[in-house]
Amino acid sequence: MRKEFTIQMCALFEKSPFIFLTGDLGFNAFETLRDVMKNKFINTGIAEQNMISVGAGLCSRGFRVFVYSIAPFCYARPFEQIRNDVCHHALPLTLVGNGGGYGYGVQGPSHHALEDYGVLTTLQNMKAYIPAFAKDLNVIVQHIIDRPLPSYLRLGRCEIPANFQPPEYAPWRQLLKGDAGIVICVGPLAGSLLGDFIKMKPLERPDLWALCELPIPDIPKQIIEDIAIGKRLLVAEEHVSRGSAGEMLAYMCMKIGLTPAAFFHHHAQGYPSGLYGSQNFHRAESRLDAVDIMKTLSQGQTKK
Repeated sequence: MRKEFTIQMCALFEKSPFIFLTGDLGFNAFETLRDVMKNKFINTGIAEQNMISVGAGLCSRGFRVFVYSIAPFCYARPFEQIRNDVCHHALPLTLVGNGGGYGYGVQGPSHHALEDYGVLTTLQNMKAYIPAFAKDLNVIVQHIIDRPLPSYLRLGRCEIPANFQPPEYAPWRQLLKGDAGIVICVGPLAGSLLGDFIKMKPLERPDLWALCELPIPDIPKQIIEDIAIGKRLLVAEEHVSRGSAGEMLAYMCMKIGLTPAAFFHHHAQGYPSGLYGSQNFHRAESRLDAVDIMKTLSQGQTKK
């Protein structure tokens, strides 16, 4: 999604100039943006805490600021500065973390972001955007600009199947209809599952929803109605269980008295084997694949 993000940043700068800070990252990706922005594109070096404070200072002087790094370096190391300098003062600074979840694969846990949106959405005024597809960025970037508060944009790999046209962007989108339960995916994982579910017959596959904004907006009426008639519910996300969308959704269901026939949660399990591999390797270890999800949804059900 980084290529599409660059395109959207260049287009935005032409209409509404902003300042872009990078922690010595973005090579072979942001050169075009750098050339367009000139002195408003600033490489702050490998000094993430200072980068956030500089960004907060610029925001306090009336500038819109985007801060970019690999996801864990964007939120984990400078967490105190995000909390105190940005969120406490409700400044319009946008954190852009690339490679959410297991995106950086074999580079291991120092480069993985498995608790990012859970941690950040505990902070006052913060909202997280997790695009499912590259084309979502056109709308999301505008949402961020229209919202004069802190934001976190979690970029991943666009995994949309060939020839599939997703619905127009919305915080919640139903991508597929089916009869075998409800699967809610956070961000780009939806594209990965979509490729497998789309090959199944409607009777055999679940409804597939993409969730792209946190904290969770109100649960869609369609999901509430489907739960009410007995559909099982499963949340899948490349994030640990604590602070996850799954936890948020379970809380919201309890709050409105909505009781699914069954509730399942497939989430990042860390490193069960103690080994590091590709993003798909870690997803498989965490059962974030269509085969394991369908096995879970069928638990305890008798075949008709």
